[in-house]
Amino acid sequence: MEAKDLKDLARRAMLEHGLQPDFSKAALDQASATQAPRDAGPASAVIRDLRNLLWCSIDNDDSRDLDQLSVAERLADGACKVLVAIADVDAAVAKDTAIDAHAKVNTTSVYTAARVFPMLPERLSTDLTSLIETHERLAIVVEMTIVREGDVTASAIYRARVSNHAKLAYDSVAAWLEDGAKAPAKLAAVPGLEDQLRLQDDVAQALKKKRIQSGALSLETIEARPVFTNGTLTDLRPDRKNRAKELIEHLMVASNGVVATFLDAAGYASIRRVLHTPERWSRIVALSASVQEKLPQAPDSIALGVLLEKRKAIDPDHFADFSLAVVKLLGSGEYAASSPGDRPVGHFGLAMTNYAHSTAPNRRFPDLVTQRLLKAALVKAAPPYSRVELDEVAVHCNVQETMAEKVERQVRKSAAALLLAPRIGETFDAIVTGASAKGTWVRVRRPLVEGRVTQGFAGLDVGDALRVVLLHVDPQRGFIDFKRV
Repeated sequence: MEAKDLKDLARRAMLEHGLQPDFSKAALDQASATQAPRDAGPASAVIRDLRNLLWCSIDNDDSRDLDQLSVAERLADGACKVLVAIADVDAAVAKDTAIDAHAKVNTTSVYTAARVFPMLPERLSTDLTSLIETHERLAIVVEMTIVREGDVTASAIYRARVSNHAKLAYDSVAAWLEDGAKAPAKLAAVPGLEDQLRLQDDVAQALKKKRIQSGALSLETIEARPVFTNGTLTDLRPDRKNRAKELIEHLMVASNGVVATFLDAAGYASIRRVLHTPERWSRIVALSASVQEKLPQAPDSIALGVLLEKRKAIDPDHFADFSLAVVKLLGSGEYAASSPGDRPVGHFGLAMTNYAHSTAPNRRFPDLVTQRLLKAALVKAAPPYSRVELDEVAVHCNVQETMAEKVERQVRKSAAALLLAPRIGETFDAIVTGASAKGTWVRVRRPLVEGRVTQGFAGLDVGDALRVVLLHVDPQRGFIDFKRV
């Protein structure tokens, strides 16, 4: 099985899970006829010209669907003003058009080990609605005043024209920030941008410190990135967290909090991203006890956050495994509609009451819905979605997000099975990632793959470390079977 076979498998998996791998003719025709949006929209909308600010993007090396830019400015007393520009996708994709209909069905871009199935046609997501380098684009800007203690003390949201002065990549920026490596060429080529990014990094670290003090969980899970050589899969390499990813993460989390609060204050219903208090807290307590750490019997995000920071310092080599177990036990986040005055569910992992996905409208449908609500609120127009519609969108997005994850997991397992085929009978170090009546699953560290324990699984639970022997693989079905040593 080579790259082409994995692509065919990925397309079949999309169809089997109720996702559309292909755009309709109407959607493709709409994309072909679309031009880069430049108009201001409603007569009362104000578009600021911020093209000359030192905007830049940081994303994966191969990403072309760029959703956000950032820039910062020093203020008095150690405070900073941070601006996050979010691609104005709604300016090119109107509600209830053919492209919107496709996005509404899939609700997300699906990133498989074989290929990407974008939520929007690539003419838009990687070009006309992408904040690509040197091109003028419309954006929604979230402006925040952040003091040195990491608190957001003031905020505003408005529309603007922006221009990306440098498309940067996580790994090279992280090497420069963390290890003193030479600045990436694109970073060094823009006068003042190095100081600009160091300022943003300082702000992000202040936000991180404040969030952890408030109970946010600093977790580190490792994703596998496929490596192809001459069309053949040759490795699944770990994609680790780094300082550049943290920079973007903390600025985006802060922006999403501002957006949710803004819509609530404006009297508009919205879609929130929530994470309920974990039902398996007792297992998290037991898992912590296994590494000689103590947690209270009642769920407590602050106590768990402190423990996570401690474990990262004590045992950095195994922290990703410990984090993965905690993530599995916390459960999945989900979308939920909320109206002003509702009792908020909040997000346990982020320790935030008000949180809405808004910073990736090229890739996630809830972010596009939120963007439309924001633009309506800015001109005090009628909401583009009723509360009933928002409820329906939230429920559908939860279903489709689960389906997208299943597709990504299925293709990842097929790729992993293909990679492991010559290694039947070998022994691996592993950690249990799932244990239920449906089966017990483990993740192997290298290569970074997940499979099922078909023999010797009795008594295993999430977070347990063990050694396993590879018994069998089936690349077509994505099956990887292990036996406990």
